[in-house]
Amino acid sequence: MRSLSAALFLACLTAATLVAQQPAASPSAQPRPAATTWKVDSAHSSAGFSVKHMMVATVRGTLGPISGTVDYDGKDVSTIRADISIDVTKINTGNESRDKDLRDTGFFEVTKYPTMKFKSKRIEPGTPGQFKMIGDLTMHGVTKEVTLDVEGPSPVVKVQNGGQKVGATATTKVNRRDFGLNYNNMIEAGAVVGDQVTVTIDIEINR
Repeated sequence: MRSLSAALFLACLTAATLVAQQPAASPSAQPRPAATTWKVDSAHSSAGFSVKHMMVATVRGTLGPISGTVDYDGKDVSTIRADISIDVTKINTGNESRDKDLRDTGFFEVTKYPTMKFKSKRIEPGTPGQFKMIGDLTMHGVTKEVTLDVEGPSPVVKVQNGGQKVGATATTKVNRRDFGLNYNNMIEAGAVVGDQVTVTIDIEINR
């Protein structure tokens, strides 16, 4: 009997030791908050551009009002998905003659292609406050993949009506000829209008 009791004691002790040595069960992963849809605040958003003129001066202007939506969970930039439209019929450089040329067939052909569109495909996180957004830019009937360098998003700000606001700034460079904007008046030094165009978008979104 004494031998049997000792055997039972050893068996229980061994079982307890094995249980103690098992790795603790990891807590179940917390589900990522679902991204919600924010709307672009057109009154507080703008799209600007700059391009070289005659290889010396830089001409700046605005492309037109911005509209669209952004999906974002308010915390994780990897949840961001943007679907943006810009009304290029309202392009403005402060010179009516030049703006007429930009709206005409040598450039944007706004009667045929009134909007520029960007739809994101993926996010590449960077240092805090910066990331890259890769997506398709459609301009003048041509779609090309571009990369936006984004500063932001800002912290979520709550407003008096119970809504929320977030802002960010995105910049990219494109070659206008890639999109069929082939105006090619030449001077001795080169093209009147440079090929490389810098586009900067300051955007505020609401929910």
